[in-house]
Amino acid sequence: MSNLVGFLVLTVALSATPGPDDVLVLRYTVGCGSRCGTAAAAGVAVGTLVWGSVTAIGLAAVISRSGLAYDLIRSAGAVYLVTLGVAGFVAQFRGRSRPDCRPWRDDGRSQVPRTGNPRNAFAAGCLSDLLNPKIALFYVAVLPQFIPPGEPVLGYSVVLCAIDIAVALTWLLVLARLADAALGWLRRPPVEFWLERLLSASLIGIGAAVSLGI
Repeated sequence: MSNLVGFLVLTVALSATPGPDDVLVLRYTVGCGSRCGTAAAAGVAVGTLVWGSVTAIGLAAVISRSGLAYDLIRSAGAVYLVTLGVAGFVAQFRGRSRPDCRPWRDDGRSQVPRTGNPRNAFAAGCLSDLLNPKIALFYVAVLPQFIPPGEPVLGYSVVLCAIDIAVALTWLLVLARLADAALGWLRRPPVEFWLERLLSASLIGIGAAVSLGI
């Protein structure tokens, strides 16, 4: 039991550490609403679930030991994150997020409702994690430390992965809810304009760090 509690504490600490998943959920929540933010969080959970399943059956260990496979997946993930960030800047330069591009109401909100496709948000969250081999390395390196001697490795690995995914998903859903509750302020055109730039720059920076193996 102490092993599960220790792993739970670790996953809570890691989930609360800012990363690309948080940036994606915030970006889709602010840009498209709570449905898209929730969809992005669900996509992240599915991507992590795939890595957890792969780890449980031992394939992740093979990938993590293959320098070529790891580098290919890492590079693809870096390119994807940078592409998402650049796309945000491109959208702004095309005038979609100009501070003065939407009518203004007395309550400080834009009169034009924001719409988006939750499926795109889900795909972005899922791909972001599927193209992140560090998740495999985390599971391969950390899970064995929390599996008690004599316990079935497969069953315990599944339980630990389920705990990690549940904690991460809960955190991201809370983050989406908080962002959605603050939309009245976050969607003020000047705030939204610079927030989109900040989130886009963050994705590019994270992608660059991933490409350098940081």
